[in-house]
Amino acid sequence: MREIKKWFPALLLCATFAVSAAQNLTKVTLVLGDQARNLRSLVEASGVMKDAPYQYRWANFQGAAPLFEAQRAGAVDTSYAGDLPVLMAASGGVDLKIIATNVGDGAANGIIVPADSPLHSVKDLAGKTVVVSSARGSISQHLLYEALQEAGLKQDAVQIRFVLPTDASAAFNAGQIAAWATFDPYLGIAEQQGARLLRDSKGLTTGLSFVTATGSSLKDPQKRLAIADFARRLAQARAWGIQHPDEYNQVYASLTRLSPLTSKLITARISHGIRPVTGQDIARVQQVSDLFSSLAILPNKVNVQAITDTSVFTAGETQEKTHD
Repeated sequence: MREIKKWFPALLLCATFAVSAAQNLTKVTLVLGDQARNLRSLVEASGVMKDAPYQYRWANFQGAAPLFEAQRAGAVDTSYAGDLPVLMAASGGVDLKIIATNVGDGAANGIIVPADSPLHSVKDLAGKTVVVSSARGSISQHLLYEALQEAGLKQDAVQIRFVLPTDASAAFNAGQIAAWATFDPYLGIAEQQGARLLRDSKGLTTGLSFVTATGSSLKDPQKRLAIADFARRLAQARAWGIQHPDEYNQVYASLTRLSPLTSKLITARISHGIRPVTGQDIARVQQVSDLFSSLAILPNKVNVQAITDTSVFTAGETQEKTHD
């Protein structure tokens, strides 16, 4: 939290410089890929895009799988997803580059059961069917595998069904799902409605997610400038959201049509900040890539360094962070 507060003045200054340096972007339109209005609510609450020197519009998706299909088709310029979904997309041939890191909260991804379920631990899942959202290669599949290993179970100890989160939510509420591995906001909604948590991802997964840009968009000099500006503003918005939780929660609740109580649970653990991609990030995600390649989940091996472009949003753009 203190580090984010230190960065905030520098981020404000960077955004101002970015605007003045990019006055020729008026003919650029960015399509910003989003999941469950996560980024849109943050941007609208913080107001960081009000003076953006380019046009933009949001494309909202319920999960990473359909979002990356849109990126594959070139229908979005940027996207936002967890580490394994990004790897899955890149492994499947989606033309993307990682440009910024979001430091997530492990409580935003969990394995849940109904309140009256006889299942009380991950070990109790043996022989059961677990629904995983949203698709093969999701952050929830990663959590499930790590949780099973922690509990001393093999991956084939459970049957897995992949279901998109809105469909899974309806089935879970109808009592048709015994155990569900999912992520916010669907996790938070289920918890507020009485679902019981067996295990979240704290200490099991990296908790990292990434802002990515479509390769063809980055090759366009004007769009590249606009995407770099958007990344800076998004980092500024995250810093604002951490410092203004009530205002952020109000806009998030309005956009998602969730109750303020439910949305507060979600926004409180949505992020610890957006920053440039570090070498440690790349190394940690490479371990995830190697693991899921060995499990034959990823169709092709992924060199994380090769799909990362650290020149779009650099440490130099958030320097002076030691000054209050």
